[in-house]
Formats: sequence, C-alpha cells, structure tokens
Amino acid sequence: MYRFFVEGNQIGEDSISITGTDVNHIKNVLRMRVGETVLISDGKDREYTCSISELSDEEVIAKIEDVNGPERELSVRVTLFQALPKGDKMETIIQKMVELGAYEIVPVSTKRCVVKLDDKKAGKKTERWNAISLSAAKQSKRGIVPKVTTPVSYKMALEQAKELDLILIPYENAEDMNYTREIIEGIHKDMTIGVFIGPEGGFAPEEVEAAVIAGAKEITLGRRILRTETAGMALMSTIMFLNEE
Repeated sequence: MYRFFVEGNQIGEDSISITGTDVNHIKNVLRMRVGETVLISDGKDREYTCSISELSDEEVIAKIEDVNGPERELSVRVTLFQALPKGDKMETIIQKMVELGAYEIVPVSTKRCVVKLDDKKAGKKTERWNAISLSAAKQSKRGIVPKVTTPVSYKMALEQAKELDLILIPYENAEDMNYTREIIEGIHKDMTIGVFIGPEGGFAPEEVEAAVIAGAKEITLGRRILRTETAGMALMSTIMFLNEE
C-alpha cells in the first residue's frame, strides 16, 4: 500500500487533501483510481487509512477510513552528526539511516572534510537531502520524516549535542569493547542520543578530545576500520536491534 505525507492543515475532519508533486505521482505514475486505498501520515507518527474519493490535476481528495498510531518509531531518538563525505555518499547515508530509524541527521564540517560547501551549495544540497529522507521514510513506512539540517561547524554540532542524554563518538583508536557494550546496552527508552561519525580521514585527535570534554563517550566498533558510510549504519543497527519494541 502506498504512503504519502501531508501537513496538518491538509487534514480535515473526514478527508485529507493531497497536493503538490504527489498528485502527479498518484495520477500519472501510479495510475491510481477513485476507491483505491492509500496510507497518509501527518509526519508525527499518526497514520490514516484512506480511500481516494476525488482526482483532479491539482488535488487528490482522500476519505479517512481509519486513524491509528503505527508506532513504527524507535523508543529512543538518535541524531546522526555526520561529517561531510565525498561524492554522493551522504545520499546513501541519509537513505539507510532513515530506514534504520534515525530521528534527525546533521551534516557537519570537520577538520579533515574534503567537501566544502558555501551557503548556496549547502542550501541546494540540504533540499536534495531532505527529498531523499522523505522518499526513504515513505519506503520504510516511517511515522515521521527525519529532518536533515543545513551543514554546521563541528563546534556548533557539539553545542547541539550537549542537549542530548548521550553522545557517542566511535574512534579507531578506542579499544575497550566491553566498555562499548556496557554503554550501548545501557541505552533505554526515551533517551536522546547523538552519534558522531568522522569523514574519510577520520576525526583529528583534538576533535575527539573536544567531544569527550563536551561529554561524549569514546567507543569502538571493532578491530576493523569502517568507512564513513558504514560506521553510522553499523552503530545505528545495533541501537535499533536493542531498542526495537
């Protein structure tokens, strides 16, 4: 069953108005007809089972048949602070992290980042990244669409992370796996967690030190060195597995 996201002001008492690019997708790509069933989410973990009642070039009206909270979200909220990688790796990272249950993704500019974005490029990239998040949220039937913020400095990222319950920074020089297991197994319901992942060249030692001073837990992901596009997914998968209800 196909899923679409709408804003709260598009939801009426008995029906929901679908506008924008989804109209063309419903009519001309999916070739859906009046009477067919769709799932519509308000982006806040509330799901509506609807049947299409009207189709026009500008709007699709869907009659609300049932309302429920699908509870597809994790019991913890994980924010990924991802150092800007080269090429299109960020797109893959966003797609997979949304599928795995990340709550928010914050691109970060670190000392060893090769990619440098000015305001204009950052704006276009952020728009593209949020479109990828929306698509991944639809595919994985998420109750929300995780936000991808505009890129921030490493210093600003640490300031944001201080508001969270737990900050994790995987580092290739960390060695104590038992300590890592203890930290991850200690994650419990309703916690907010920040995960810092470095770029291709890793974090500079002074960046790791700054994170620890800010309250981060330095952990290991094993004896193998993981790529920047793999590390976040590996940790997110573990958190998801231990906190899925």
